[in-house]
Formats: sequence, C-alpha cells, structure tokens
Amino acid sequence: MNPEIPSCKRFTGYKPCYPDHNCWKDGCKDNTPIGKKILLINLDAMGDVLMTTAQLPGLKRKFPESTIFWVTLKNAAPLLMNNEYIDKVYAYDDETISVLKEMEFDYVLNVDKSQRSCALLNCVKADNKLGFGLNADGKIIPVNEGAYYNYNLGMDDHLKFKVNKRTGQDYLAETFELDYQNDEYVYNFTDEEKIFISDYRKSVGINDNDFVTGFNTGCSHLYPNKKMTIEQHIYLVEKLLAKNIGKILLLGGGTEDEERNSIIYSHFEGKIINTPAKLGVRKGACFESLADVIISGDSFGMHLGIALKKYIIAWFGVSCWTEINLYGRGIKLYQDDLFCSPCWKIKCPYNLECIRMIDLDKIISETENYYQNHFLKKEDARRNI
Repeated sequence: MNPEIPSCKRFTGYKPCYPDHNCWKDGCKDNTPIGKKILLINLDAMGDVLMTTAQLPGLKRKFPESTIFWVTLKNAAPLLMNNEYIDKVYAYDDETISVLKEMEFDYVLNVDKSQRSCALLNCVKADNKLGFGLNADGKIIPVNEGAYYNYNLGMDDHLKFKVNKRTGQDYLAETFELDYQNDEYVYNFTDEEKIFISDYRKSVGINDNDFVTGFNTGCSHLYPNKKMTIEQHIYLVEKLLAKNIGKILLLGGGTEDEERNSIIYSHFEGKIINTPAKLGVRKGACFESLADVIISGDSFGMHLGIALKKYIIAWFGVSCWTEINLYGRGIKLYQDDLFCSPCWKIKCPYNLECIRMIDLDKIISETENYYQNHFLKKEDARRNI
C-alpha cells in the first residue's frame, strides 16, 4: 500500500523539501501542519488589495494554525510578496482556476462585488463561504449574514455617501466574521529592496536627515478624476520649494504617469527628483518609501503610503473619505458641503468642482506643520540618543 501523503505546508509532491530525504516514504523531517485552509479572492484594484491585507492579522488570530492562499490579478500579485501571513499567491488565470477547483478549503473569502470573483467563490469547494457570490440568475449576492452591511452599501447611495462612517477595514472584517482590532496593512520589503532603497537615496542626494515630500500625481484609468491638474501640482511644488524645507519627489504609479510627471518636472528641472515610473509596483514602493509625507488623491499611491506608514495628506472628491483609515498618520481634505460629492462617477457633469475646490494652501500648511511639529522633533530626539 502506498504511504500516506504528508499533510504539511512544505510538501508539494514534486520534489523533496530537504536534499536526500524522501518525505513521502520516510515522513516529514520538519512537519508544518496545514491547519485550516483559507482562500482569499481579491481581484479588484491594487489599492483594494493592499487594504485587504489588513484582514490577515485577524485571520491568524482566529485561525492560528492555518494556511492562507490568495488569488489576485497578475499586476497586483507582487504587492503580496514577502508577506509573512500568506503561504501561496495565485495570479488569476485559467490555470489557476483549474487548480483551485480541484482543491478543498475550509474557508473561501471573496472581497469583490464582481461577477468573475463571485463565480470563483461559487465554484471553489469550501465548507464555509464568506463575502459575495452569484445566484442562479448571475446576480451578485451576499453569502453570509456578516456581508449584509457591506452589500447594502453598494445598494444604498444614501447609506454609502451620507450615513456610513465605518472604514473599509471595519466592515470588511464584519464581512469575514473577524474581530476588528484596527489592524494595519501588511507590506514588507525584501533585503534586496532595502539595499536598492539605500543606494537610490544616495544616488539622488537624499541624506538621512533630509525631509522629503512625495507627490503621488496620478491615478488609475478607471477613475481618472482622482487626480489634480498638472497646474495644481506645479503650484504646490513651487510653494513648497519657496519654504525650503527639504526635498521633493514626483511619484508615478506606472507608465501612464510618466508624461504627466515629465511636464511637472520640466518646470523645476534639477530642483526636484522625478522618480522612474516604469520599473513596476515593487520599485515604485521603494521610491515612495523615501518620502516622509505623501500628498495624494484617493488612489493606489495613497494606499501604498498607508501601507508604508507614511504621513498622508489625502484629498477626496469622487470617493468616500470616511472609508479610508489613515491610522492617525495624516489628514483628509474633502468638500463636505458639496452636494455632488462623493459620487463615484467616471465623467463629471459639474465641471469637476471637487478638484477645482481642493484647498491647495491647506496642503502646504499641513506639510509645513508636519515638518515643524513631527519631523524636526524626531530628528532632535534621534541626535540626542
């Protein structure tokens, strides 16, 4: 009779975990129990993927002995690298779907209210399903009671735009039936990335005691009105340079921001730093890590800054400011008396008032206040150690 297949995280059935040791016939040399098998489905925007990482500590508190699998889009998969809570990341494609359909899970958790994610939840074998699935008519439905509030936010504009004060992490924890403890995003650099950051810092002349302001200038094509105009960014950079309080970085989320940042940089050539925009999300995170303050709209760059525990000055127009948790490190700017905001519209029928009304001078004063009241005090304390 064939030996039993080891129930160990390391065993693959393809090659031995240790040289010259047959785990199948001789048993595990260092058994790491699989425990509860949990699959997270999150195929939406990269910022949402980062925000969902805040659920991982709660999952591990509830299921300390567990194996966590995560399926996401190929462009977001690098964000989950080097994450101590995740055992396996799958990039969403036909091959992944065929593998997942053959596996059996204790829990499958779907974050997304989209047909493809809901269909994946439906077809995966699991004892417990949480979040969102599809009914027989192809309609998105909540599949557990904890998902009802989250689901209703999508159905009720008044609830979402005017009543709700809960952050996305709060109601997502409820969706997944987890104890919400204000857990933070989880993002870790590799040792190689830490060396890259140090080398790049030196190459562009940023000293350890320099105060650095980072401008996240773009946003995704899905919601193009989550970014300021080029003229607004030029105004902000000009005012901050006049304050003479440190270095300024232009940060890009990808090739779509390269032309935009080049135009801004052309007004201040040699006076600010224009970071590369084509090196991928992991390198983008390396560049963003250099900043002490991140100025951003509600975009991936904002979420990345939150994950990196930076001080965030974020402005909101089309999206809901209440759903974002800055963890006490930052300020949110929004027009509470603007009748049309938030709206989540891709095209604005009102001449983009929410963008034109951004308080640019407030952004300048908040940056200066952080420099005076936090950065300088921290530097003084560091020198006195």
